[in-house]
Parts: sequence; structure tokens; C-alpha cells
Amino acid sequence: MSETQTYDQMAGQYHYSDIPQEELIAQINRLRKEKNAIILAHNYQVPEIQDIADVTGDSLGLSLEATQTDAEIIAFCGVNFMAEAAKILNPQKRVFLPHLGAGCSLADSITPESLDDWKERYPGHTVVTYVNSSAEVKAESDICCTSANAVSVVRSLENDKVLFTPDRNLGNWVAKQVPEKKVVIYDGACPTHDVLRSASLERTYRENPEAVIIAHPECREDVIDIAHEVCSTTGMLKAVERYPETKTFIIATEHGMIHQLKKQFPHQEFIPADGCIGCRLHCPYMKVTGLQDLYFALNDERYEIHLDDEVIEGARIALERMMAVPRDN
Repeated sequence: MSETQTYDQMAGQYHYSDIPQEELIAQINRLRKEKNAIILAHNYQVPEIQDIADVTGDSLGLSLEATQTDAEIIAFCGVNFMAEAAKILNPQKRVFLPHLGAGCSLADSITPESLDDWKERYPGHTVVTYVNSSAEVKAESDICCTSANAVSVVRSLENDKVLFTPDRNLGNWVAKQVPEKKVVIYDGACPTHDVLRSASLERTYRENPEAVIIAHPECREDVIDIAHEVCSTTGMLKAVERYPETKTFIIATEHGMIHQLKKQFPHQEFIPADGCIGCRLHCPYMKVTGLQDLYFALNDERYEIHLDDEVIEGARIALERMMAVPRDN
């Protein structure tokens, strides 16, 4: 293949700019067969990555899929904590993150040291950590959760005192659903969801008064209060099924979800909550991975995930406890 290198300063890596898309797709399909690889993609990935993936889903669904595959290689098209989780659950497999720039601001908001400080401040609390966190933080937690089962995880705990990290918006949502628990909430947030305000959503709703509003629980409380449904990205697909007569839906989450919704429900209209795709509901980390990155991850086997055995063991316990709890909806 003819290749021209360009340097990506954010990721500290090279891209190859003139490989035709059709050739990339053909080569990726060849490589995944030859290397017994599976491609997992989050619902926020760019459309071409979602379309070539073997499985597309939310964090919980992809975590479960990672434990059930017999593939020898997992190419995880998402962000770093997702690839780490796949490695934790499959230490014997090789896991690759196609782009080094695929980080997460929310995961970076908490460290093992800051979590230890909170644990000292709130002794006797069960630590529930959102899966959007580093492997090291998971290893210091009692149980993990995703947006798909956070309420069920907290409700399942015998302890009434809970320390919820790191997303304050998800934590506030959970605390409202489980008022019998005393939930202390860490002060982190997803910038993509936290930027959305009720005024923007209300304006979009006024323009589409017949629509059903579906919001992700990482959104702020004023946004969630307006929504008709609050759920994870996979939960959004199920929510649409509950409204067979509704033609229009307003989606309050990262706009990559719109692609998956349109694929599964081509006769319905899906409008971003901020009224314009790519304006505010845009996660730059979820958008850095392209077909070329995936090709070179498989072809060159680059950017493999490596974790210490001690971290894997501690984090695995928290993740397996999470996966034993069913979805909220």
C-alpha cells in the first residue's frame, strides 16, 4: 500500500494519509481472520469504526463480550480504560488500543492517591467506582459499575454507606434512585455530558414538541429532570423500542450514538440535544480512532495494553462483581 506519514502531536504517533478506505477495510477484514482477532467498538466511535466492528455497544456489553470471545487478539476501539478493562478480564489475551490519544478526562479526574484520601475521610463506606476509571483506581475499589447498572449495583450492596466515584452527575442520579443509601459523591464529571444545559435541551424540545427525550445519566441534573428516559447507550436502543409510534427522539449524549440509532431505526428521526451534531456533544477522545489506526494496530500489533499482575487481580475482582449485577433497564 502507498503511504504518506503525518505526525499527530496529540497522540505522539504517525498516521498514514493516502490509503484508500476500501483497501483499509479489505486489509482489516483479512487481518482479523488471519490473527483470530475481534474488533470491539463503543457506540461513540466514528461511523466507519462502528460499521467494521464485530461488536458495538456500551461499556458493560463490551466488557461482557470480552469475556466470552475465543479470539486471541482484542482490538478495542474506544478509550483507554475500556481496553484496560478488556485486558483485566482477559489477561491471557493480547489487547490493543488503536490510538494512544484515546484517553478520558473523567478517568483522569481520579487517581489511586485521591481515592485513598477519600477512603480515609469516609471510613466504613463501600467504594463503588464507575468503569470510566483507570485500572489502578479499580484495583482500590470494592465494586465497579457502568451507567447501565449503577443503580442496581448500589441497591445490591449490604452496606448503606457508599462512596461513589468519580462521576458526580451519575452519582447524583443513583442517589436519587436509591434514597435508602447514604451516598457520598466524588467531584468528577464527563466534560462532554456536563457541558449540556437544560436551556439548550428545552430549546430543541420546543422545536420538536412531539419528541421523546432520552438522556444519559452522566448529564447534569437539570437535563435529566426534563428527560422522559434516562439510560446507558444500549439502554437508549431499548428505550426507542418502547415508543413504536414515536417518530422523533432527542438524544442527550455524545453524538456518535446517533449513528447506531439510525442504523437500527432507519424510519425514525434522532436529534442531538444541543440541536447540532459536533457542536457540544462531542468527545474528542472517542473520535481519534480511524480505520488507519485500526489497520496498524492489527498489522503491526502496536499499542498493546500491559498491566501489572497485582493491578489486574485487584481490578478483576471489582469488575467481576460489577458484571454479576444485572442492568437497570
